[in-house]
Parts: sequence; structure tokens; C-alpha cells
Amino acid sequence: MFKGIRELFHYIGSMSFFIKDTINGLFASRKNFRSLGREIIFIGIDCFPLVSLVSFFIGMILAFQSAYQLKEFGSEIHLASLVALSLVRELGPVIGSLIVAARSGASITAGIGSMKISEQVDALEAFGVQPIGFLVVPKFVSLLLVMPILIIYADFLGIFGGYVIGSSKFGIPFGLYFRMTFDALAMKDVVSGLIKSVCFGSIIAFVSCYEGFRPFSSIDVSKSVTHSIVRTFLLIIMFDCILTALFYFTWV
Repeated sequence: MFKGIRELFHYIGSMSFFIKDTINGLFASRKNFRSLGREIIFIGIDCFPLVSLVSFFIGMILAFQSAYQLKEFGSEIHLASLVALSLVRELGPVIGSLIVAARSGASITAGIGSMKISEQVDALEAFGVQPIGFLVVPKFVSLLLVMPILIIYADFLGIFGGYVIGSSKFGIPFGLYFRMTFDALAMKDVVSGLIKSVCFGSIIAFVSCYEGFRPFSSIDVSKSVTHSIVRTFLLIIMFDCILTALFYFTWV
């Protein structure tokens, strides 16, 4: 038990120093826009097909489940409002972030871990290049830029998936569905979702990159990828709960 607690505090302390070095590198290192562009394409644009598919079906599933309950009260017309609020406040940021963490986060950890065990990270230091500024900062910045756009896109696809069910099953007109959708959404709902997306993007960047610097052999790379995904998932869910409670007590 005490060993586990000691390891937890050691992990938190090491992660804190890693975050500090990343923030310092963000302002101190020379900006590599070519590397930043590659990361934006890999993390953001390449994720669009998967996010599109998952978000669309999540919206359809939400509509099916919501309609099942609303039908008992003859309130199927409120399907649009319920789907929109569920996606924009919670499911859009969380599901989108988990997809990026599982796809891009795991790849980031594996890529940096492979460089670590092949001594490419040591070679960067030998040539006077800071590994955190060269490897971590572009990934961190690209996630901060890409995540809000990706989450907004996921919200729209999910809402459209809900409309497909609402129109085909209950005959809700296009204009009425989207008018009720936008009437139900307040600015605080959109802002809270964007804040969550930036927070989750930071979690993905820090955990994925930190775990990538830990391996010392090829066997450790697979363990680091597993730890990266599991810890990122847990932190996203934990911070989602904290942020939701914070927004509720602040904006209620």
C-alpha cells in the first residue's frame, strides 16, 4: 500500500516537472511551424473520419434511447433539445477526446518511446536540441488548436445523427428540429464544451508524451502505450466530472 502511494506521489511530481518544462519550452524554443503542421494533420485531420463515424452513430443512439422515454409522455418533439444538450455539454467533448487519446495519444507514446530506446533522444541532446521543445511542444500546441475544432465538428455530426432518427421515425421537419436544437443551447453550453476540449487536449499531450520518455527497452514501449491510454482515459473522466461540477455551481 505504502509503495503504491509513494509511486503515485512520484508520478505526480515527475509529471509536474514535465508540465513545467513543456510550458517553458513553449515560450523558449524556436517555433518549428513545419513540425506543427505535420502534427495538426496527424492528430486532427486524420482523426476526422473516425470522429465522424463515431459521433454520427452516438447521435443516432442518443435519439433512439431518448425517444424511447419521451414517447411515454408524448414529448418526442423535445428529442432535438435533449440530443443537442447531451452532446454539446458532455458526450461530444468526452467521446471525441477518448477517440483522439486512443488513436493519436497511443501513437505519440509509441513514437517517442521508440526514439528513446533507439537513442535518438540522446542524439538530439548531443546536438544541443531540447527534446521537449522539439518533440513535445508541437504536439501540445497542435492538440490545443485541433481539439476545439474537432469537438465542434463531432457535436454537429452527432446532432445530425439525431436528426436522421427524428425525421425518419417521428417525421420532425428539418427546420423545426434545428430551431429547437439552437433554442435549447445557451452560450454557456458551448463555452463549457470548448473549455473541456482544451483541458482534455492538454491531458492527452502531457500524459502521452510523458509516458513516451519513460521506456528503457522495447518491452517497456508496449507497457508505456498501455499506461498512456489507461491514465489518459481516467484523467479525462475525472476532469470531466470536476469541470461539470464547477460549471454547474458557477453557472446554475
